[in-house]
Amino acid sequence: MILTILFFIGALAIILWGANLLTDGASALARRFKISELVIGLTIVALGTSLPELVISLSSALKGSSGISLGNVIGSNIFNGLLILGTTALIFPITFSVKMLSREIPFNLLSAIALTLVSGSMIYGASCEGEYITRNGGLLLLCFLAIFIRYTFSIAKDDSAGEEEAGDTMNMGKIILFIIGGLVCLILGGNIFVDAATKIATAIGLSEAVIGITIVSAGSSLPELAVSVNAARKKSPGIALGNVLGSNIMNIFLILGCTATICPIELSQFNFTDYYVLIASALLIYLVGKFGGKATITRIEGAVLICCYIAYTVYLILNN
Repeated sequence: MILTILFFIGALAIILWGANLLTDGASALARRFKISELVIGLTIVALGTSLPELVISLSSALKGSSGISLGNVIGSNIFNGLLILGTTALIFPITFSVKMLSREIPFNLLSAIALTLVSGSMIYGASCEGEYITRNGGLLLLCFLAIFIRYTFSIAKDDSAGEEEAGDTMNMGKIILFIIGGLVCLILGGNIFVDAATKIATAIGLSEAVIGITIVSAGSSLPELAVSVNAARKKSPGIALGNVLGSNIMNIFLILGCTATICPIELSQFNFTDYYVLIASALLIYLVGKFGGKATITRIEGAVLICCYIAYTVYLILNN
């Protein structure tokens, strides 16, 4: 067991390092080709910090551990929306822009609802034994992804009007090295991580769904946590919010879309509660920003988000 835990920690370190390399390389490439900061934040940076979830979910599904695959995404989105934004708000209150309240935040809620519908849990209102997110469901999620990317690029033109893009100092060779090195680390770390997490889940008697929603999702969400906390420390909380929203949307539309298209995801270990909490966390972000006062997540509201995440985690463990 000790060796398995060491492999688990080592794989997590490799994944985080790979995500950091790939994100830096992709961001530098985007700036070199004069892509706006909005597009970088919502797509490239969000994709970079979501790659651990992508690798883990694909590896899990291909190895027959679809509970970890789906639980990883659901858990990561709840972790992002409640714990990461809550922690960030505690450091520095997060201010919403009017455009973000009417564009990116509704997309985040849409992604949660879309996942619930393709899973069928909203319809069944109970455990989804014998049900799957089918390949058609996966393709539908990928169609939503295409709409989101198209929409992001269309609004970026207006948002970046009149802005000057700073040149990037990273040379092309280093950019390519960062991107390739990051991908290698993510693939290698993802495979080791899934194997270790599955063994730990079996040893301590937790279901794949629970360990996917808690341990695996928290570990794979560390890139988002690092980016968001660092942005808050630099008094740029808007970056933290954009990173979380973009990652959540990518997690569902891209990661589960690709995973279900390649290998249908079994839903037998999940019930309506997981999906309702996912939707509630996305809805809570909107309500706090819209009605909490001056489109801001305050420190008190951040503490409430953190308490909601803790309560959900305790519920999962007690009902395993």
